[in-house]
Amino acid sequence: MSPGSSSSGGNSGIANNSRGDTISIVWFRRDLRVEDNPALAAGVRAGYVVTVFIWAPEEEGHYYPGRVSRWWLSQSLRHLDSSLRSLGSCLVTKRSFDTAATLVDIVNFTGATNLFFNHLYDPLSLVRDHRIKELLTARGITVRSFNADLLYEPWEVADASGCPFSTFEHFLNKCLSMPYDPAAPLLPPKKIASSDVSRCSSDTLVFEDESEKASNALLSRAWSPGWRNADKLLSAFINGPLIDYSVNRKKADGATTSLLSPHLHFGELSVRKVFHLVRIKQLMWANEDNKAGEESVNWFLRSIILREYSRYLSFNHPYSHERPLLSHLRFFPWVVDQNHFKAWRQGRTGYPLVDAGMRELWATGWLHDRIRVVVSSFFVKVLQLPWRWGMKYFWDTLLDADLESDALGWQYISGTLPDGRELDRIDNPQFEGYKFDPHGEYVRRWLPELSRLPTEWIHHPWDAPESVLQAAGVELGSNYPFPIVHLSAAKQRLQEALAEMWQIEATSRAAMENGTEEGLGDSSDLPLIEFPQETHMETDHEPTRTNVIQTTPRRYLDQMVPSITSSFVRFEEEEISVDIESTEQDIRAEVPINLNIDAQTRETPGQFVSQVITRNTLPQLNHERLQHIEFSESSSTYTERDGGLVPVWSPSSSNRSEYYDTNETGIRTGAYLQRHPQTRQMLNWSPLSTPVSTRSWEVDNTVQPNAIG
Repeated sequence: MSPGSSSSGGNSGIANNSRGDTISIVWFRRDLRVEDNPALAAGVRAGYVVTVFIWAPEEEGHYYPGRVSRWWLSQSLRHLDSSLRSLGSCLVTKRSFDTAATLVDIVNFTGATNLFFNHLYDPLSLVRDHRIKELLTARGITVRSFNADLLYEPWEVADASGCPFSTFEHFLNKCLSMPYDPAAPLLPPKKIASSDVSRCSSDTLVFEDESEKASNALLSRAWSPGWRNADKLLSAFINGPLIDYSVNRKKADGATTSLLSPHLHFGELSVRKVFHLVRIKQLMWANEDNKAGEESVNWFLRSIILREYSRYLSFNHPYSHERPLLSHLRFFPWVVDQNHFKAWRQGRTGYPLVDAGMRELWATGWLHDRIRVVVSSFFVKVLQLPWRWGMKYFWDTLLDADLESDALGWQYISGTLPDGRELDRIDNPQFEGYKFDPHGEYVRRWLPELSRLPTEWIHHPWDAPESVLQAAGVELGSNYPFPIVHLSAAKQRLQEALAEMWQIEATSRAAMENGTEEGLGDSSDLPLIEFPQETHMETDHEPTRTNVIQTTPRRYLDQMVPSITSSFVRFEEEEISVDIESTEQDIRAEVPINLNIDAQTRETPGQFVSQVITRNTLPQLNHERLQHIEFSESSSTYTERDGGLVPVWSPSSSNRSEYYDTNETGIRTGAYLQRHPQTRQMLNWSPLSTPVSTRSWEVDNTVQPNAIG
């Protein structure tokens, strides 16, 4: 069988059905396209097809989609439905609080005997998909899943000993030197034989409320969701800006990147198609001896494989969106400062490049990847706010919000990866400004109050002479703030925090090695810093924002106020130069962290775990819950690659990661796959047998990939 091909998963009747009377459900998720869609192709080959999309955002827990993400999704679904209708089918949409139960209902209504869908790699989806497979298989339904989101599946990329890679550079080199190329993209089906869906009517999906419609209407001026539009954008990029990508990719002012990330996130664009078209262009430029073009392709392919790496890390280390992958950094005393967090969100930090980026993010839902690095680095290194807050805010506001990519980016910036940035490295926003916005045009566009400042002072107005400020109409502390934190003070505070972190880590490690109960014990016992509750944007240049679905009983809004007290959290008493204190009352309860997962006690429709699968089968996605998952091998048939089985994790307690905190992540697939080659596709989870003590790590600083954007 060729790499990436699909087998029948033990049900040869599907592949050989000559009458074509088999009914198959094709479950769309983040694969909203008709070309190069293996699940759709399998359904068309099997016979009659019912195409389905289920909207169950409450199952995502904290990561309820933000306003701009929901706008994009609504437009993309409309585009997909139009494409399916032109092929003879239609998209059945369902509003649900329990995806598994909804799929069972659709099976009963349509008489389907097959379920086809494409893989996802975030922790929630992996667990949910496996349990859905078990549930439907027990009812006699054939379930098959496929790779439609990656060049190579995570279990296909490993080192010489069969273990997952711990650094991006090694992963990159392995992907580029694989003995076989990624599978060629599939053509769209010529026609779809649609099954009778009269008993399975669509629900009307509401993705925005009245207060969001005006802001969302502006998005359509800049963006065109849909898989056909994604193809057009890809062609325009390959035949235009790609040749200068290596030179222009660091310029913040202007469309210097591909702008493909939202299309890739929602699966409107096949990454395999991107790879093959770009490689063809690379070969053409190589024949022409076009060195600049070849270099540009190399940099662009690096960014594509960086996206692959984010899924690779999420699959092998499913807590990467919650906890640092280097254990000692769990002891870092993050600053819980609501005012600083609010100033950063509003673009009122007093550092022009940071403020311009945050205002662009709020206005457009987009940031150049270089600016993402700048604002996130400022957030973590200068303000020393918890990196998960920044990641959550990106999730709430970015059009291309992507849990795996954002987790990789914020972990990289926070120095919590073996090849991430040093935590004690603070980038000067002034120098970054002249590097990425040398003429100040980006700052002038998004900070009109500084638009008349000369370029000499545009990135550090606090140093400008008073006469220059007066001539430009800038009054620091009035229409533009002073810096809320001076870099010299931030560097000193960061060194003190690092010293405190190492002291706590050493105490904890010594206590664990001595077998005493003194000290802090295992770092996994440390509580996560809660996400802040919703606060509104009070500044004049930004409207009040809400993020509410009217038909949803449980209301998820973008931000929540910090409410945790811990010996590992520092509270700042410094006053900032601008009053950004919220005056509004928060009338909603914060999203709970520790939910009761007993399926017999369904407390709210939004309880994102217990509503998905019944009888205690799907755990809460945090460290304490996930360690109790056990999947039975007897319930599954193992075949090669896409043989009808959903990928889930498989740790091997005898093979521990060289770098990562294995007590938290516990994912080491290589040795398992070597011992069980028949299970190359299906990986079976079992809890770790022994805890791993906290230890110090040396960070490899030779590799600093751009992990955001």
